[in-house]
Amino acid sequence: MEVVRDLGCLQLDPIAVVARSHLLVLAARLGPFDPGILDRLLWQDRALFEYWAHRASIVLTEDYPIHNHLMRMYGSGPLRRHERLRRWLEANDALRRRILREIRAHGPVRSRDLAGTGSVDWVSKGWTGGRNVSQMLDYLWTKGTIAVAGRRGLEKLWDMAERWYPEWTPRERLTPRQVTERAAPRSLRALGVATPKQISTHFIPGRYTGLATVLERLRARGAIVPVRVMDDGTEVKGQWLLHAADLDLVDLLERGEGWEPGAALLSPFDNLIWERERAGMLFGFEFRMEIYVPKAQRRFGYYTMPILHGDRVVGIADPVMDQSAETLRINALHLLPDAPKGRATKVAVDRAVDELGTFLGAARVVRPRA
Repeated sequence: MEVVRDLGCLQLDPIAVVARSHLLVLAARLGPFDPGILDRLLWQDRALFEYWAHRASIVLTEDYPIHNHLMRMYGSGPLRRHERLRRWLEANDALRRRILREIRAHGPVRSRDLAGTGSVDWVSKGWTGGRNVSQMLDYLWTKGTIAVAGRRGLEKLWDMAERWYPEWTPRERLTPRQVTERAAPRSLRALGVATPKQISTHFIPGRYTGLATVLERLRARGAIVPVRVMDDGTEVKGQWLLHAADLDLVDLLERGEGWEPGAALLSPFDNLIWERERAGMLFGFEFRMEIYVPKAQRRFGYYTMPILHGDRVVGIADPVMDQSAETLRINALHLLPDAPKGRATKVAVDRAVDELGTFLGAARVVRPRA
């Protein structure tokens, strides 16, 4: 719970070449842990739930008022896509009522249990084209009418939100400005140090109404403070901000206290590197997913994981977990040109790979030949 509070959200992604991304994000910070603990927080304690942050994510139930604003407002905007959605909903009202009737009577249920067709197909150039039940479920979920109440593998179980969220769920109805007042400090703390633009594209991008005014008020109250960011003695351009609650931590770091540099393999969707431009500025490397890049054109591999050592990204690994053989295989390991040379880096990288193998339950780890 402390890690999720620090991060604000854990992005969900179905790719599981190594493991699901949200598990890799936690393992990078906690080391080997029991995923059953996360399941308990989600499906028993209901202290966490699935909803939209910067992507579909696991978020905090205590942050429900932040997310509830999107639930209330979704689909009501003036944009053309909102108008298209409203027309589709009007044409498929019978489908909406049938789905809600089935979930209310039999939930939690899988989407495959909800048979039915719409009067008008959902039109999309992507994979959602014609998938009317899935599209209606997604709409009802975003509206907060239904909730993800469990999973069977990757498959979601749907139930009525009114009986899913725990009684203690905070129910304040925030204005758009109040959402920003709560979400902006959370975004800043998750980032550590950030510019207003970086704050606006993190946690709940597109939902920071009046951000400049809110940041100025927070600054006037001393809740956030301006700072300078230095890179080898040169000041990095930009209006950089820090949450006042982290000032003591900065003092500790400057004294060389309070932090033991570690090493970890990062999910491609890790919160630390999710915003590629910021990751490039902080760590000096260009990173992109190469799953959809033709094999001959890949630089680093199919499912690449940056290797963090201390406060530097020192390399990129191309791992795959073979569950049937209980083997974590490192297809390739690339050290970046500016990575510190010597035994310390090699030992740290080896330890990070072994720790990932332990978390995955691998009986052995196969590394590339030197």
